[in-house]
Amino acid sequence: MSQLNVGVIGVGHLGRLHTSIYKQIPEVNLVGIFDVESEQVQRVATEFQVPVFDDMNSLAEQVDAVSVVVPTTNHHDVTMQLLAQGKHCLIEKPITTTIAEADDLIALAQKNQVIVQVGHIERFNPALRALEHVDLNPMFIESHRLASFNPRGTDVAVVLDLMIHDIDIILHLVKSRVKAIHASGVAVITNEVDIANARIEFENGAAANVTASRISQKKMRKMRLFQRSAYISIDFLQKFSEIYQLVDMTSETDARLGIPIDMGDLNQQKKIVYEKPDVHDENALLLELMSFVNAVKNNTRPAVSAEDGREALKVAIEITGMIKDQLQSLGL
Repeated sequence: MSQLNVGVIGVGHLGRLHTSIYKQIPEVNLVGIFDVESEQVQRVATEFQVPVFDDMNSLAEQVDAVSVVVPTTNHHDVTMQLLAQGKHCLIEKPITTTIAEADDLIALAQKNQVIVQVGHIERFNPALRALEHVDLNPMFIESHRLASFNPRGTDVAVVLDLMIHDIDIILHLVKSRVKAIHASGVAVITNEVDIANARIEFENGAAANVTASRISQKKMRKMRLFQRSAYISIDFLQKFSEIYQLVDMTSETDARLGIPIDMGDLNQQKKIVYEKPDVHDENALLLELMSFVNAVKNNTRPAVSAEDGREALKVAIEITGMIKDQLQSLGL
């Protein structure tokens, strides 16, 4: 397979970006795009010189893989049709609106032996990628994802709109089953939860404190990891990471300068060393789409599988349900 024939279904804000990026990947032949909004699809087609298809199935017949960038409520129906035709799919996050829908997609993808990748784009953020050389085993995680109000995405709670990014990363890093969840939140501007906080506890003893807001004056996308002898800070917005590590001061294999720490025992003197890993200025969406293309061409597990997307959705739904039940009990 030299070039992969690809289509984009849904060319709103994100779908337009998918269209733009696919045009930049040499391994991809962007066959065409489809959207029920005729004016929008024509604008994108003109901008990127891409053919427009009158219906989704006509486009599907001519491609190997598809980006599904339609509203989340349509993810299940659209993707099921594509999987039934044996098409590989990249679905924007969240994977679906319910766990049952996600299970449908996973089962059909396995039956037809096609790849499904979920668009959790923060997995490809340069700040996180800069830590690939670090042995991450966090036992406590704190994350804040704060955004100013934007009407786009407010049809769902902030947990499914924003927090799910951090949920996916946390599940990816901890690699342990969730034991318990505690959550609270409030609807401020919309009819859905606009601010949410959750504590996620894992069977291996790890815990995560996760906060998301879409009515903040200050934008923030930070995550802090605490593990044995190390503290790691990740700034997804500014795209850099920092590592503070406690090491043996007398180690002959570690000549790095550091701040001495008196441990109260001469034989246990330590130092704190600081590292700011090199970050490559990369386009996360380009990396995500290239990852999808490579997974399809090489028939390998995608970076963010449908199963990964399902697990993040499961936690997000539980958090959202817990908050809504609390608000309902209070008459709010």
